[in-house]
Amino acid sequence: MPKISREDFVKGFVPHHNHGSVDYTSVEAGHVHQCLDVTSPPIQTQNHGHIHYTEGYVVFEDGHTHHYKAYSGPAIPVGDGMHVHYYDFYTTEDDGHRHRVRGVDQPAPGDK
Repeated sequence: MPKISREDFVKGFVPHHNHGSVDYTSVEAGHVHQCLDVTSPPIQTQNHGHIHYTEGYVVFEDGHTHHYKAYSGPAIPVGDGMHVHYYDFYTTEDDGHRHRVRGVDQPAPGDK
């Protein structure tokens, strides 16, 4: 299989890829957590698109952490043969509160 770099325009679906993201949670109980994430490989959907699954922990802050399990939205083409996914989920409730995490992950090869 040929190597694909960030500079290559890639038409269609790339079967073995994932996405990373660096974001912050919503402010709850006077603090935020950083959320560093890498998704699963793509999960094909019935409409010939794909989504990604992710789970993990937000960074320890204010004496605690939170866990999350979530699926991304469908692929969004962003040009240059790349795509991203939107995510919007809540962490587990710990220390009497939970946080919302939402944003867009880093681009990956493939325009679908």
